[in-house]
Amino acid sequence: MAIVVNPISPVAFSVFGLDVRWYALAYIAAFVVGYFMLRAFVRSRDSQITLNKKQLDDLLTAIILGVIIGGRLGYVLFYNLAFFLAHPLEIFAVWHGGMSFHGGLIGVILATLLFARNLVKHNQTIGNTYNTTFRILDILAVIAPVGLFFGRIANFINMEVMGRPADVPWAVVFAGQTNVPRHPSPLYEAATEGILLFVIMYCLYRFTGLRRRPGALGGMLAMLYAVFRIFCEQFRAPDAQIGFLFNTNWLTMGQMLSAIMFVVGAIIFVAAFRKNNK
Repeated sequence: MAIVVNPISPVAFSVFGLDVRWYALAYIAAFVVGYFMLRAFVRSRDSQITLNKKQLDDLLTAIILGVIIGGRLGYVLFYNLAFFLAHPLEIFAVWHGGMSFHGGLIGVILATLLFARNLVKHNQTIGNTYNTTFRILDILAVIAPVGLFFGRIANFINMEVMGRPADVPWAVVFAGQTNVPRHPSPLYEAATEGILLFVIMYCLYRFTGLRRRPGALGGMLAMLYAVFRIFCEQFRAPDAQIGFLFNTNWLTMGQMLSAIMFVVGAIIFVAAFRKNNK
C-alpha cells in the first residue's frame, strides 16, 4: 500500500504580499551553509588555499551567479529549448521552476575560473590560475552535496521530478493530485547525491591525500555524482517535454548528461595525478 502525502504548498510564507517559496529557501539555506563550510575549510590546517573574508565574499557572489545563471541556461538549452525560443521572456521567470544541475555546475566552474584568474592577477604568490581554480573547486566538491540535498527536498515539496509508477511499500501518492503510486525519486536523490555523496567526499578530503592533487576531488565528485544520478534516473520519470532519448525506453537526458560528466570527471582525475607526478 502506498504512502499518502498531503501536498505542501510551494509557498513557505508571505511577507508584505511577496510569496517566499520553499525552493528559494532551499537555495538560501544551501548558500548560507555552504559559505560557513567554505570558510571553515579554507581556514583549516589542511587547506591548500587561503582566502581572506573579502575574497570569500567575492567567491560566494561568483558561485551564486554561476549556479543561478548556469542552472537556468542549462535548463533552457538541455531540457526545453523549443519552448523558450517561442517564449524568450520566460527564461527570466525562474520562479516558474526549471534549473539544471549540470548547467549550474558549468556555471560554477566558469565563475571559479574567472575568480581564480583575478585572484592570481592581484596575488602572484598564490600560484597559477590552473592550480588555484582546481584547489577551490576541490573544496566546493566537498560542499556541493549539501546544496544538492536541500534542492532535492525542495523538489519533493514542490512535487517536481517525481518518480515512475511503483508498487513498492514506500511509493508515494500526493492526495488530490494523482492516484498513481510513484517512487519518491527526489528523496532517493537527496539520500544519494546529498547525504551519501557528502560523506564520501568529506572522507576523501579528510582521510586521503587527494586534496593535495588539484582537480582530484573535483573529478571524483563528477564521477560519483554521475553514478548516483544515472542510478536514480531509473526511478525518476523522464521530463514530459523530452521523454526518453533516441527512441529508447530507458535513456533520459539526465543520464546522458551524467555519462558525459563521468567521462570529463575521469579525465580531470587522471590529469590531476599525471600533472603532480611530473
